[in-house]
Amino acid sequence: MTKPVPLSTKAAQPVTSVALKRYVFLLLNDFSQLSFTCALEALRMANGFEDKRWFDWLVVGETGDPVRASNGLSMMVDSALCELSRHDTLIVVGGDNIAANSTLGIMNWLRRQARLGVCVGALGSGSYTLANAGLLRDRPATTHWVYHSTFAEVFPAVDLRDALFAIDSDRPTCAGGAASMDMMLHLIERDQGRDLANHVADQMVYTSPRREDQNQRLSLHLRAGTRHTKFAEAIRIMDEHIEQPMSPAAIAEMVALSGRQLERLFRKHLGTTPKAYYIGLRLAKARELLFHTNMSLSEICFACGFNSQTHFSKSYRARYGVAPSRDVGRN
Repeated sequence: MTKPVPLSTKAAQPVTSVALKRYVFLLLNDFSQLSFTCALEALRMANGFEDKRWFDWLVVGETGDPVRASNGLSMMVDSALCELSRHDTLIVVGGDNIAANSTLGIMNWLRRQARLGVCVGALGSGSYTLANAGLLRDRPATTHWVYHSTFAEVFPAVDLRDALFAIDSDRPTCAGGAASMDMMLHLIERDQGRDLANHVADQMVYTSPRREDQNQRLSLHLRAGTRHTKFAEAIRIMDEHIEQPMSPAAIAEMVALSGRQLERLFRKHLGTTPKAYYIGLRLAKARELLFHTNMSLSEICFACGFNSQTHFSKSYRARYGVAPSRDVGRN
């Protein structure tokens, strides 16, 4: 059994006080410790700049009991869910099994805090919890790229961005992981000024903070291990045409290659054919939807570009070794 790690406002060394800005972190079960630590450490490192204390924080859990992170460590919290000040910024720290961990009690509490005027944001999959509570409707938002397909299917009213973070006045969201640092640096600059944000970046040895609109994943060139622009463009087209897949011949024509040239590039750089790679993309999306949504098998089948449920099931079993029905709600 892991030993709970104590973490509270008392851990911060007191310095000369200014107008404190308080952040409240809600840890969901199976939360990402990386996301949480990146965000919290940015605030801790701000305190002490110019011999002043700039931020305060509170860590809460649904019941007040220690909360288990996705890496198995248990984290002490300061309190159970409580009423906040409208001057607070509340950040939901998501992680694994986000649908199951977005409990009714948590969502009702989030709605109540939002009605009171609390700024409510999220790290990583915590955006799913906010959207499930109805707090991101018609707003720009982002989440970890792993959840993008699921998020887009379940919450079509949210303006989902493929970005590191999205700041919409009182609804800041980010992709989680190291992107938590980027968002917090942006919020620190907004709250207390650029000099403080630059100081924190230096303390974190983070020499190149990233912009809001930067993509979450490596460029297609780096992912494919090649600088061949037409090959990277073919992969981008496949990524963007999952529900209505195109033929390899049509994709080759769009990037001004012959079908044979495109096949040679895929075999050279990925060791597979364009058709096999494309089916793999569609099956990966299908698996994500099976794990994280309540969509039926037929809905998932068509959302991933398969015209026949029999063909879908056969392809899925060949790829993952089990029938898709075995993976429904698995996570």
